[in-house]
Amino acid sequence: MKIDWAALASVFGVSLVVTVALVGLFTLGIVALSKLSAPAAGASGGSAALARTSAYACFALCVGAVAYGIYLIVA
Repeated sequence: MKIDWAALASVFGVSLVVTVALVGLFTLGIVALSKLSAPAAGASGGSAALARTSAYACFALCVGAVAYGIYLIVA
C-alpha cells in the first residue's frame, strides 16, 4: 500500500483553509446580528437593515458551502 503524501497534504491544506473561512464567515454573520440587538446611539434604520442583510448573506454563504460539501461527498 502506497500513500500519496502530496495529495494528502493538498487535501489537508484545502480543508484547513475552507474550515477557517467558513468559521470566519459564520462569525461575521453573528457579529452582524449582534449589531441589531445592541442599541447604538444614533443608529439609523438603514444601518440595521444593512446589518441584517449582511448577516443573512453570510449565513446563506455558509449554507451554500455546506451543501456543496455534502454534494461533493455524495456525488
